[in-house]
Amino acid sequence: MVAPGVMGMEIVFVNLFFVENPDNSWVLIDAGLYGSADKIRRAAEEKFGKNNPPKAILLTHGHFDHVGALQTLADYWQVPVFAHRLEFPYLTGISNYPPPDSSVGGGGMAYLSFMYPKKPITFRGRLELLPSDGSVPFLPEWRWLETPGHAPGHVSFFREHDRVLIAGDAFVTRKPESALAVLTQKQEVCGPPAYFTPDWIAARHSVQKLANLQPEVAASGHGLPMRGEALHKGLNELARLFDQLAVPHQGRYVKQPAITDKTGVVQLPPNVSNTVPKVLATAGLVALAGLATYAFTKKRKSPTHSRIKKTWPGYASRPGYAHSPQAEETNSSVRAHDPNSTTNNYP
Repeated sequence: MVAPGVMGMEIVFVNLFFVENPDNSWVLIDAGLYGSADKIRRAAEEKFGKNNPPKAILLTHGHFDHVGALQTLADYWQVPVFAHRLEFPYLTGISNYPPPDSSVGGGGMAYLSFMYPKKPITFRGRLELLPSDGSVPFLPEWRWLETPGHAPGHVSFFREHDRVLIAGDAFVTRKPESALAVLTQKQEVCGPPAYFTPDWIAARHSVQKLANLQPEVAASGHGLPMRGEALHKGLNELARLFDQLAVPHQGRYVKQPAITDKTGVVQLPPNVSNTVPKVLATAGLVALAGLATYAFTKKRKSPTHSRIKKTWPGYASRPGYAHSPQAEETNSSVRAHDPNSTTNNYP
């Protein structure tokens, strides 16, 4: 339990969150790794009952470890998915994210990043924009904040009355580049995963914005929740010394960020030579590499997937939900780009 009404769940090394209202309605924030749909569904049914699906799925961002079970769960529950406009290209197959930089971070998770899925997903379903006024669909006590840097349209969620923050990967609560930290769960406030952060200037501003909220509880995409004095001290120090504590000494995006817009990646800085031999990605990490490859790339047909309905009857009439014309406009704009002619789906 993260806080009243907020329950976290870890899938291998990444977290997702079930957020409940007093009336027992709820939403899912993020969707874990590929192959995890059944595990997530079972946890939800145990918590909320078999006939009580979420009102929606909300995304902090669209990296592979946050959207792995998205299509299966959205189809099974027949619910909308809400994200920031700048994440749409990576959720609809238009653009790859900026490629990871395995030369930064100095740990097993960073060394393995060249293996991680880089291509966008092609979500088929109701993809909706988060409201422009900062309100959160189906969560009246919460608001969302733009926290880009780790991803162009990264967002975080904040509940004002008890100062609970779901930070996504804007900052995390264990060293994200370290495989050892994954195993030991050592808590510390850290910057976003360096190997997947293409804009360090924006990332710095996002951490400072979240530190200014002075959260009492923070749950991030990686690591255990933190609270109280340890959180205050760690987050304030990270905001004050971000360049020293979070920004790599060198790397592809350190001096120049990736340029992105509503169509995806526009321009990338030149690649840098990786001084870390690829052999380090497997030497001494064979077991971890095998687990990572299996979890990240193998999509198994699951019982949940086999029961998905092929149609979505009555979808737009779900209580409390109205389809956003702005989202349809954004979807139309994205679809207008011929996938066969795009130039930002590089290898």
